[in-house]
Amino acid sequence: MAERYDVIVIGAGPAGYIAAVRAAQLGFKVACVEKWKNPKGELALGGTCLNVGCIPSKALLASSEQYENATSHLDAHGISVEGVKVDVAKMIARKDGIVTKMTKGIEFLFRKNKITWLKGHGKLAGATDGGFYRVEVSGESEADVNEAKNVIIATGSKARHLPDVEVDNVLVCDNEGALAFDEVPKRLGVIGAGVIGLELGSVWRRLGAQVTVLEAMPTFLAACDEAVSKECWKVFTKQGLKIEMGVKIGEVKRSKKGVSVAYTDADGKTHELGVDRLIVSVGRMPNTDGLGLDSVGLSLDARGFIEVDGQCRTRLPGVYAIGDVVRGPMLAHKGEDEGVMVAELIAGQKAHIDYNCIPWVIYTSPEIAWVGKTEQQLKAEGRKYKSGQFPFAVNGRALGTGESDGFVKVLADSDTDEILGVHIVSSAASDLIAEAVVAMEFKASSEDIGRICHAHPSLSEAMREAALAVEKRALNM
Repeated sequence: MAERYDVIVIGAGPAGYIAAVRAAQLGFKVACVEKWKNPKGELALGGTCLNVGCIPSKALLASSEQYENATSHLDAHGISVEGVKVDVAKMIARKDGIVTKMTKGIEFLFRKNKITWLKGHGKLAGATDGGFYRVEVSGESEADVNEAKNVIIATGSKARHLPDVEVDNVLVCDNEGALAFDEVPKRLGVIGAGVIGLELGSVWRRLGAQVTVLEAMPTFLAACDEAVSKECWKVFTKQGLKIEMGVKIGEVKRSKKGVSVAYTDADGKTHELGVDRLIVSVGRMPNTDGLGLDSVGLSLDARGFIEVDGQCRTRLPGVYAIGDVVRGPMLAHKGEDEGVMVAELIAGQKAHIDYNCIPWVIYTSPEIAWVGKTEQQLKAEGRKYKSGQFPFAVNGRALGTGESDGFVKVLADSDTDEILGVHIVSSAASDLIAEAVVAMEFKASSEDIGRICHAHPSLSEAMREAALAVEKRALNM
């Protein structure tokens, strides 16, 4: 007889494993299906984010920043360093060690919360007359069928590839291959100036690669506030990233010398870029292959996502979908919050998410973070707003650390003063944005932040000053 559970989660990335943990905390009998294997061929929890995404990329970003500090920035502090070298193998090993620690941590959470790990590929295999859904798990042994009253689909996303451009993760790489180079390429090409392209391009630029980024869009970081886009273009190109906008990619060829990329620039001129390695970073797509959706009567929308309502319910009772496999931003923390929400909904609680208050972060140097509306969005909506901006160039803490690029920008409603959006470029933007998220969740005004005491000296003072600047009363500018 098939094993029965209250909840089966398909996928153990951030959305899936958090959903499983929260459901177990609420007293449900829970199983989670995962088939991921690491380079050693070992099954691992954590999905793309922990294995070949967020966590390893941030580890390499930190290592490359340490190297650049030693070679380029310590002299300003009166510290002289000679003979600095990069040991790429050791750097990659450190990254792999962090990944293993994190994935093993999820195994501990599963044991602690009595969650069953069903190892293999999970797919829906119909429903029973008693209201249970069948989930077939295959891959590690003979296919096994389990049943659950509730199924949460959290299968994440995969890298989108260009047609006719084979990704071998040796010469032509997606995010997975770009995190495992065995040496620093002298010339690195990156197709795509989005989050992943800029982060990975920055890693290898700091370590000595000559990096050229080719982007099809005519506008740099179009999703960001225009002030952020302009600031980051100035900073990143000054750092040494060569970024070409509005290009059309042509033929990509491999040879013993590396990779050549034919492209047409924004003026219609043709070029050929020769590089040692190429990273293809043109977005991600929902991972819905082999899910057996048709066995229960579910289908995908025109973009390949599973259709859900505002609380991640599919049109079938007891079947939910969360994370990258549904609408909304492909962000690990968005998926995590959806996992918590769905588990609590199954328990009969009144859970919800304000999607306008989900922060975005790009882990370049400086970092970029924002929450809420951009200025161009507010203009398009015809909403009246006020704006306040404060630069880190006059923040004592930023000057002391030598990381004074960027600013905080606060947008507030002209009539009510409610904060509508906050945009940060800073070495600590990923942490500073949390204050803005809390403020927006509680419908705070810019005056509320302006009247809260912030520690001195600290980077957070820039948040207060930007809020005060909304009413033209910044104290230090």
